[in-house]
Amino acid sequence: MATTLKDVATRKPVLATIRLLVPAGAAKPAPPVGPALGFYRLNLMAFCKDFNARTQKYKAETPMQVTLTAYKDSTFEFVVKSPSVSWFLKKAAGIDTASSRPGHSIVTSLSLRHVYEIAKLKQTDPFCKHMSLEALSKSIIGTAKSMGIEIVKDLD
Repeated sequence: MATTLKDVATRKPVLATIRLLVPAGAAKPAPPVGPALGFYRLNLMAFCKDFNARTQKYKAETPMQVTLTAYKDSTFEFVVKSPSVSWFLKKAAGIDTASSRPGHSIVTSLSLRHVYEIAKLKQTDPFCKHMSLEALSKSIIGTAKSMGIEIVKDLD
């Protein structure tokens, strides 16, 4: 897709790019959302309503990564990403914290089926669409190793 001179001329000037971690379905004009958006004079209630509508399919209190682009005319666009791989791995393993000595001590183990399911969920992310399921699975296995989680073929 080639950008034309007209596209460049009509592009809105960006004021800031804001990255937030907000629980699914629980965006309120209170911290952390309020101060971050209020500083740029953005419409807090519009963001909260739109974010909560987009994330209603997720379980409550699921941490969602949001990248918000604020424009100089006080408008904004945002992209909601799925939770981090480490959060998915912790939930699947049923642990609160990862190993303090990864590579030396194993906290728990997960099966390849868990890795496959997490990879399928992450493939819906806007920035992971182009990645194959195999590449995502390898990345998730690497993250699990760095957390002290062993990946086995089948759980006994």
